Amino acid sequence: MNEQSPTAGGRTFLRIAVAVQTVALFFQAITAGVLLASSHESELHHIGSYVTYGTTVLYLLAAVLAWRPGGGGPRPILYAAGFLVLASVQVASGIAGLTPLHVPLGVLMFALSTLALARLFPTRSASAVSPR
Repeated sequence: MNEQSPTAGGRTFLRIAVAVQTVALFFQAITAGVLLASSHESELHHIGSYVTYGTTVLYLLAAVLAWRPGGGGPRPILYAAGFLVLASVQVASGIAGLTPLHVPLGVLMFALSTLALARLFPTRSASAVSPR
């Protein structure tokens, strides 16, 4: 039978959740640029904020499911919980109109999400690469 172990399934869900979160953050960066250029296009950024926050909650859920007893370590849960805190500050700063905090925090969140995504996809080690 070709069934995945719970750890592999949880890790796959975690990878998908972080990838979706990273794409949502990239979309937010694009709509933020449009919003800064023209104050009439705020609807997409507003809708995207709900999607992005939802993907952050999904990331936390995926981290918990990947950790479940017998699964992976608890470190991804700490990363996801920290990311949820950042997302909450991001929402609050956006609602308050604190652009000098909101924009750099958005850049930081995209960078951290990209790093989290890169950590979930291991690279081949130099010893695993066969010489040509």
